[in-house]
Amino acid sequence: QVQLVESGGGSVQAGGSQRLSCEISGPSYSSRFTLAWFRQAPGKERVGVAAIPTTGDTNYADSVKGRFTISRDNARNTLYLQMNNLKPEDTAIYYCAATSAWTNSLRTNVYNVWGQGTQVTVST
Repeated sequence: QVQLVESGGGSVQAGGSQRLSCEISGPSYSSRFTLAWFRQAPGKERVGVAAIPTTGDTNYADSVKGRFTISRDNARNTLYLQMNNLKPEDTAIYYCAATSAWTNSLRTNVYNVWGQGTQVTVST
């Protein structure tokens, strides 16, 4: 079993920055897992934001390239998402996800472990 717990959400003004964290635990977890961030805006489907396999071959959605950075600290079993130059359209619930497969996919059906989500609200 693997558990994911997100933190760091909140309200921020457009143009600002925020860092999300995801703490990973459980006897089945390995640093070989691929980790990712997804988000879901009100009334919309959940979509991939960024993924990072253990090799560090990151993958980003076009909408966040150049503004968001995904990273992982395997010693601390923690995943991060640094978000800069935030826009109102970044407002969503952000989810941490994991899979034992080697991949950097941003498709939701690739990931089988999910956190509870953390709200990010960007105001003008």
